[in-house]
Amino acid sequence: MSKKHHFIILKNELPEDHLLWVKALNNYSDTLTYSIVDLTRNDWLTCIREKPADMLLAKPGGVNGQLKQLYDERIYILERVLGYKVFPSAEEIFIYENKRFLSFWLMANNIPHPETFVCYNKDEAMAFLDSRSFPVVAKTNIGASGSGVVILKQLQQGKTYVQDAFSGKGASQRTGPNLEKGGLLKRGLFYFLNPEKIRNKLLLYQSRRSAIQKGFVIFQEFVPHNFEWRVVRIGDSFFAHKKLLMGEKASGSLLKGYENPPPDLFDFVRDITDKHHLYSQAVDIFETGEGYLVNEMQCIFGQSDPYQMLFNNEPGRYVFRSSEWVFEAGDFARNACYDLRLEFLIEQFAIKSDK
Repeated sequence: MSKKHHFIILKNELPEDHLLWVKALNNYSDTLTYSIVDLTRNDWLTCIREKPADMLLAKPGGVNGQLKQLYDERIYILERVLGYKVFPSAEEIFIYENKRFLSFWLMANNIPHPETFVCYNKDEAMAFLDSRSFPVVAKTNIGASGSGVVILKQLQQGKTYVQDAFSGKGASQRTGPNLEKGGLLKRGLFYFLNPEKIRNKLLLYQSRRSAIQKGFVIFQEFVPHNFEWRVVRIGDSFFAHKKLLMGEKASGSLLKGYENPPPDLFDFVRDITDKHHLYSQAVDIFETGEGYLVNEMQCIFGQSDPYQMLFNNEPGRYVFRSSEWVFEAGDFARNACYDLRLEFLIEQFAIKSDK
């Protein structure tokens, strides 16, 4: 009888944030065992060393900057110092929900992206605004679904933003529910029928409020657009759809367009992810007259629909075979793509299963 492979899930501070990994792993109980370690605990390393692990499955938090930093530091120790295999990789985790770091990572790697200004000096930030035409995009370093994105339309609005960021108030950021994306009645009914979920949601909001950004600003060039492309790569599977605008922002709108993407969009993402060995990525991209610009990159991402793309109203994926992109129909994005992530790892390990 062959040895079962053992995986360790590295959970974060949010109590249910790792459960999609659990759901995926439970499908392979014949060939895999797993344990769960809270990477925010003091005894995290002792717990990991208790049993040999073939792979560490990460679920970095994307809410609280201090705890995100803690998670990143411990991932660095595990992958770069101790040599553990971590998925998503340390590289993917470091650029996740760290717009400050991502901007310089993109610049250092000559990846096209909107011009970005990161500043820890109030006078320098004010001088930057004086030199710019508006609008200008202000972003917080951490914050998914557009929660920290503000479109600054005039100089005085920008200066007020800087004043807040360098005073006790902090940079503007949504810390509660997203009232702009609609569906309030449906969401309210969900929590009425599932009251146990309310506590976890309140913990999420509390974590956001405790980590308001202070002492620095991130400004980004405003790129006029009606949509962003979201291109997802999991292993060798590629998906794409349009994130449509609601008001002035595409992030967090949950409005999508499932039009067939141009092949060079996949080429663009494949080149970046191949070069840097990124196999769990959602890349948000502006399409301009001069080419593509990377707006954000996330190794963990939400999924409001049961699929990541449609081709002629049929869910599926693209794969690159025999020097061309080939569409394959199928349910490849189930369980928010965690099943696909695990299938990719199982292929890497050549794990045989009765499943």
